[in-house]
Amino acid sequence: MHNTQLIYILDPMCSWCWGFSPVVQQVLEQARKADVNVTLRVAGLRTGQQAVLDERKRDYILQHWRAVAQTTGQPFDFTNALPSGFLYNTEPACRALVVARKLDRELLFGFLQRLQRAFYQDAQDITQASVLRDLAVQAGYNSAAFCRAFNGQAAQQATEADFTWVANLAVAGFPTLLAQHQQQYALISNGYQPYAALEPLLSRWIAANARF
Repeated sequence: MHNTQLIYILDPMCSWCWGFSPVVQQVLEQARKADVNVTLRVAGLRTGQQAVLDERKRDYILQHWRAVAQTTGQPFDFTNALPSGFLYNTEPACRALVVARKLDRELLFGFLQRLQRAFYQDAQDITQASVLRDLAVQAGYNSAAFCRAFNGQAAQQATEADFTWVANLAVAGFPTLLAQHQQQYALISNGYQPYAALEPLLSRWIAANARF
């Protein structure tokens, strides 16, 4: 664990996190210039029984998607989204990110972008291991290494550990951006905010804590 870093808390199948994606790219650029590490933790938005979608839940979720599209301008495929029988289980996509983080952090945020774009813009089923593998390979990961890790017990345990860590933070929603220096955490953003809204606080934190 780095002593000074930014921690992006998200679920890849959270629509507001997709809306936040362009903001994350700007945060990454600002952090890169300041030589500050950025990592992520996954939240486990819908797993188990929560994952079963009926028509009422589908309509409710799509209302959220439309609000995100209107607020952020991010593209969605509403026509083919959430087909009948779809199981909205975010654990596999979360686990894929945990595996990616372990295998190569340099490729991690590129992979996240591909995951989100595949689900929201291209209506791909990112609950499926084969889809996750293909997206990982497109992001630059080795297919065999990814599959081996994804199917292993260690990845499942590490994903559950992320879920627990995030739950213990008791943050109100996602996306959330935390700044960590030593064992101190600062909340930069909770919920969607445009970059202009969070940039002053982020800049102040970087100026106070980053080691140039």
